[in-house]
Amino acid sequence: MESTTVWLLTLGVLSLVIILDLMIAIARRNKETTITEAGIWTLVYVSAALLFGYLMPNWTTDSNSQKEFFAGWLTEYALSVDNIFVFVIILARFQIERTKQQLVLLLGIIIALILRGGFIAAGSAILERFSSAFFIFGAFLIFTAYKLLTEHEEEEEKQKEDRIVTFLRSKGASTFTIALISLGITDLVFALDSIPAIFGITRDPYIVVCANIFALMGLRQLYFLLQGLLQRLIYLSKGLSFILAFIGFKMIIEAFHGIGVHDLIGIKLPHVSIEVSLGVIVTTLLITAAGSLTATRKDGTEIV
Repeated sequence: MESTTVWLLTLGVLSLVIILDLMIAIARRNKETTITEAGIWTLVYVSAALLFGYLMPNWTTDSNSQKEFFAGWLTEYALSVDNIFVFVIILARFQIERTKQQLVLLLGIIIALILRGGFIAAGSAILERFSSAFFIFGAFLIFTAYKLLTEHEEEEEKQKEDRIVTFLRSKGASTFTIALISLGITDLVFALDSIPAIFGITRDPYIVVCANIFALMGLRQLYFLLQGLLQRLIYLSKGLSFILAFIGFKMIIEAFHGIGVHDLIGIKLPHVSIEVSLGVIVTTLLITAAGSLTATRKDGTEIV
């Protein structure tokens, strides 16, 4: 386990980065974010995550911590890209000006980070006391994978304003405030999938927290970078569905091992290593991206 000093230093540095990002967003709240600017900042955040993972063995004692971080970060980052699909719908739905989008995005992400912190603390406590919770988490991920595989984006885009939005409007809340709250609530819902998913990769709260922070920190810039590319990622949901199902089955297998069951109906249950998990995640994301871009034209329509 990581020392208190490591925790404080890590959270302190990452908090400063988030504060700096917020200050930049506020200072540039009346300016549009260009593709070039978004690309540079996305590269900076991705490089920071890679550097953090590369240097992690210097302050952690677990030999698998580095692999667990990369597997967790990749999973959370991929799920964050899926979040962006919904962000695009929300900001278009409320007709938020492009110059104000970066501020509402960053504030929504900060709210999501705070809320996810509570989820991580609760999930860690539950797994520490009840190892059988892996059965529940695993089954939930498999169910989520099925829902993700069968969902229809058209239905999601046509959904009516929910009760919270109606209530806020009745209280005179501004469109900016409603969009901000909608983003925070949406990411909280996504956390119901992503938090169990990363606990299926690692049970180290430090890695869970860091992977989530790094995945969300550059989400604002990634939004502007991928706006024109999202319509081409037609197989993203299918790829994420496979990853969530894989992690769900992995959690259930680990739960059986945890209660001393190593054979099921005559079949020996395997031990899924972190190397295998990382390989499955990376391979799935590469195939998903390559397949999507190959199957679509630049305008997002499918090649017949």
